[in-house]
Amino acid sequence: MFVSDFRREFYELVQSQRVLLFVASDVDALCACKILQALFQCDHVQYTLVPVSGWQELETAFLEHKEQIKLLVKQDDDLEVPAYDEIFCDEEEDEEHSGSGSEDDDGSEPSGKRTRLEEEILERTLKRRQRREWEARRRDILFDYEQYEYHGTSSAMVMFDLAWMMSKDLNDMLWWAIVGLTDQWVQDKITQMKYVTDVGVLQRHVSRHNHRNEDEENTLSVDCTRISFEYDLPLKQVKQKFQSMDVSLKENLREMIEESANKFGMKDMRVQTFSIHFGFKHKFLASDVVFATTSLMENPERDGSGTDHFIQALDSLSRSNLDKLYHGLELAKKQLRATQQTIASCLCTNLVISQGPFLYCSLMEGTPDVMLFSKPASLSLLSRHLLKSFVCSTKNRRCKLLPLVMAAPLSVEHGTVTVVGIPPETDGSDRKNFFGRAFEKAAESTSSRTLHNHFDLSVIELKAEDRSKFLDALVSLLS
Repeated sequence: MFVSDFRREFYELVQSQRVLLFVASDVDALCACKILQALFQCDHVQYTLVPVSGWQELETAFLEHKEQIKLLVKQDDDLEVPAYDEIFCDEEEDEEHSGSGSEDDDGSEPSGKRTRLEEEILERTLKRRQRREWEARRRDILFDYEQYEYHGTSSAMVMFDLAWMMSKDLNDMLWWAIVGLTDQWVQDKITQMKYVTDVGVLQRHVSRHNHRNEDEENTLSVDCTRISFEYDLPLKQVKQKFQSMDVSLKENLREMIEESANKFGMKDMRVQTFSIHFGFKHKFLASDVVFATTSLMENPERDGSGTDHFIQALDSLSRSNLDKLYHGLELAKKQLRATQQTIASCLCTNLVISQGPFLYCSLMEGTPDVMLFSKPASLSLLSRHLLKSFVCSTKNRRCKLLPLVMAAPLSVEHGTVTVVGIPPETDGSDRKNFFGRAFEKAAESTSSRTLHNHFDLSVIELKAEDRSKFLDALVSLLS
């Protein structure tokens, strides 16, 4: 169902119903959920929240609640969804039926009948041609749509726009929209141009909210220093918090970073992002919140179920649960340190190899911190940064243009690995990922035991025993 008026065709329809809310396991979805929860609480809408990590859980949850679910909320039978054949009816048949009685009209004027018949034939011929052109264009659009995977506007931004249209937007909702957009940028789901455009939209809302003279603890601000670097700074200074460093270092930090970046040929070190203050003590960057929430959600420790981790991640987005957010930040630091060390190890030991049409890297069982990369978002983040590092370090020009397929152990007990596909690292990348369809075809052609359960189609689970034949089929398919 396509919705043109989100308020009238969506929210006002569910406002008087009990809502079943399926939420995927990514930060943007969690932020959209937080905004919806706030709206539901404001309008006293009853709802049930069901976290779903993939297609299987979504199907199971749907079957459990299908007796109560209305796929399309309607007031009467006139709102039934029309069938495909009712929408795309055969106009040629309609014309034939409507024109079948023309032979009996005006029988005394054969010349008039011939003229009308010629006009009808010409009109039918034109309609056939237009229909063939429409079908050809439809096939092209569907092929492109199904061949690649790409992302549009952040779900959290869409929900915030809904709240804004209803004059119910709050600073917390705006912050969740910012975090949702930042998640798309951190996960490399959208282009730089799309990110900058959406940041501009949110910046206007930030300016509007900050002119309401609200208390200091609600302040949102823009920060352009989300960076990482290496520089010859005293160890004593870098171990301290930024606020406690020497004034001279703090004042010259940006110039020092840019000088270091030029030395190593690093581009685009500065990017526009947002930060938030909770009182005078707590200040967070949107990107840090994304890393913290993702780490809570994909926590490899077996101290709780996937649902427990989901609830922890969702709670960490509320200002009343800063202890959970700080816990997530510690987990994120551990994850990022392991990511940097694993990338260095892969490059030093030449684990990234060319398979012809793509690069391939496999983390073996026993690799330090390998279980940190068994989950989709963590492995995808590692793979993207590994590909960027490889492209910068290799002298092989052809390899610089290749995509990357990466595998990491998932379950030793079941003998499975997580496999992720990353598109080529190019300046003009449109962030379209073709690996989803390629993985499906490779698995079908070799009867490899795979599980295509993730909403991100470029992430699959594969039996380790079938890895060789699966990769051979993938090489053949993409060559």
